[in-house]
Order: sequence, then C-alpha cells, then structure tokens
Amino acid sequence: MIDLNADLGEGFGRWRLTDDERLLSVVTSANVACGFHAGDAATMRGVCELAAEGGVRIGAQVSYRDLAGFGRRAMDVPPAELGAEVAYQIGALEVFARAAGSRVSYVKPHGALYNRVVHDERQAEAVVDGVLLADATLPVLGLPGSRLLKVAEKAGLPAVTEAFADRAYTDEGTLVPRGEDAAVITEPDTVVARSVGLARRGTVTARSGREIAVRARSLCLHGDTPGAVDLARRVRAGLEASGVRVEAFA
Repeated sequence: MIDLNADLGEGFGRWRLTDDERLLSVVTSANVACGFHAGDAATMRGVCELAAEGGVRIGAQVSYRDLAGFGRRAMDVPPAELGAEVAYQIGALEVFARAAGSRVSYVKPHGALYNRVVHDERQAEAVVDGVLLADATLPVLGLPGSRLLKVAEKAGLPAVTEAFADRAYTDEGTLVPRGEDAAVITEPDTVVARSVGLARRGTVTARSGREIAVRARSLCLHGDTPGAVDLARRVRAGLEASGVRVEAFA
C-alpha cells in the first residue's frame, strides 16, 4: 500500500505551471502551494475544490517566502519568524479547504526548506512549531531519517516518510541537488520501475549504482516535470499491476 502525492497549485495570477485537474485524477494526496513559493488565493481555492470533489487529501506545502526563486533558494530565516510563517500558510489553505468541504490533512515543506530540515535541527523545530500552532494533529511528510520527522515525532505529530521516484538519490539516502547532472529522472520506464521497487521492496538505486533502503508510506511525483500527467498515470498503473494498493495515508 502506498500513497501518491504531487505538488499542485504551483502558479501565480495568470501563470500556470501544473495541470492540477488531470493530476488530481491520478494522485491520492495534493501538496498545495500556499502562496510563499507559488500559488495565490484563487489558485488555492480552485485546487481545494477540485481535490475535495475527487476525494483527494489536501496537504499544505509550506515554503520559505521566495516567489522569485520558486522556494528553491537557500535562505536564513529566524526560527520564530519561520514558525509563524508556516502556521500562516497552513491557516490560509485551511480556509479554502474548509470552504470546499474538506480540510488540510497534512503538511509538507517545499524546495530549499524541505532539504534544509533534513539536517538542520533548529529549522526543523521551527517548522514543527508552526504546525503545532496551526493544528497539533497534522501529520508531517518528509524524507526518511530527516531531522524534521524526528522532531515531529518528539512533539507528538504523526511523521510520514516519503520517497521520490523521479529524483536521484545519494548513497546516504538524500536527494541529489537539482543543480547537479541527472538530479531529475524523466525516462518513464525508469520512473515506473523505481516506483514499484520503492513500494514493494523499499529500495532504490542511488546515483552511484548502489541499492539503498528508502522505506516510505508516500511517493512523490513532481507536477512541474514535462509530461507529468502521463507519467503519473503510468506510475499508478505500474504500481497497481504489481499488486500495490494506492491509497492516501491521511
């Protein structure tokens, strides 16, 4: 059994990056941009309505305040400020989720913040403080072994592990930085095979060629990858054909 999540609502004003409607027909959880790296009020509302109609769980994808850099630039934000901004983003999305007849079901950091809280205890604590301020029952989605999930568990929040079929891994189980060669995997058959391996065996081939353990309850597919919808459909079909049940974790 595995959840399929995708980053959605990643547009701003007239600009659209993700095919939200078609991706929502495939995934079981939607990581919705909350306005700090992408997304605006109308986009958030529209994605929440579509997700609620399709029975897809709504997750708050929180980020550093970095619209120009799409949340992928390293930033140093004081912990108290970061905690407040995480709570702010969750609260904004909750309004639209509730209006659509649903609710925010989990929280996932985005981009530079996601990678930072793998190792940075203080930033991880700030994210968890923000989640606790918004809703002390929300699961937190993150990389296996990350400081974020350890801090979340210590605070009493459900910690949910995720993996990436379309991202290259280091031997240590972290993601290869996007600025490096072959950090993003786009060949469909490879992505499908990696998805099945992650779901059934809890392993993936690192960039070095070494097989590493990555045990995850949720599998992320990036909505901004070229051909994302067709790739997502192939991944889901491949998982189900191999006997994996695709089901939301929240």
